[in-house]
Amino acid sequence: MTARFVVSGTDTGIGKTVFAAALAGALNARYWKPVQSGLEGETDSDVISRLSGLPVEHILPEAYRLATPASPHLSARLDGVEIDMAKLEPPTCADPLVIEGAGGLLVPLTEKAVFADVFARWRIPVILCARTSLGTINHTLLSIEALRSRDIPICGVAFIGAENADTQATIAAIGRVKVLGRLPFVERLTRENLSRAFRENFDTASLMEARA
Repeated sequence: MTARFVVSGTDTGIGKTVFAAALAGALNARYWKPVQSGLEGETDSDVISRLSGLPVEHILPEAYRLATPASPHLSARLDGVEIDMAKLEPPTCADPLVIEGAGGLLVPLTEKAVFADVFARWRIPVILCARTSLGTINHTLLSIEALRSRDIPICGVAFIGAENADTQATIAAIGRVKVLGRLPFVERLTRENLSRAFRENFDTASLMEARA
């Protein structure tokens, strides 16, 4: 079966897109962002294209492109767009697929539905990206509970940031979840430097095993 991963996060602005770029590049995957909110400057798909090394045809078009950089439900309302949940179906492809959500699991897509509701329907293993700084234990354990309460498969947690061994071990123990690795901050964020940092800190074979 073709490998598929959903990359989600405990919060916004934690480096989830950078991680998704590294993962997609390492797997030579297709990348799909179902809903893009905010079109000024670089979109997440643009970042993936710049940092992953993937050919342009591997960056799949978003289902919705919304102008305002806000929660999708609000951005859609301001754009006069109604997000049809039925249209949010993962593309079929022969290559591995990396799907990136927006912000955290409970970010609203509509007035009544959040991203986790879509993930529950897909039942694709989720890689939960979490920062290593203060507050992450609470945010990460709550996110794990949100996944488990919806019976969404958890591939594991990918930490992003400086080493914090006690925090990482505590989340693994209390959350009963696999730690996939830790992506350190890459001082000069280039495709080559990101690829090297990912290779040094993550094992793609273990990732493939963890999704089972």
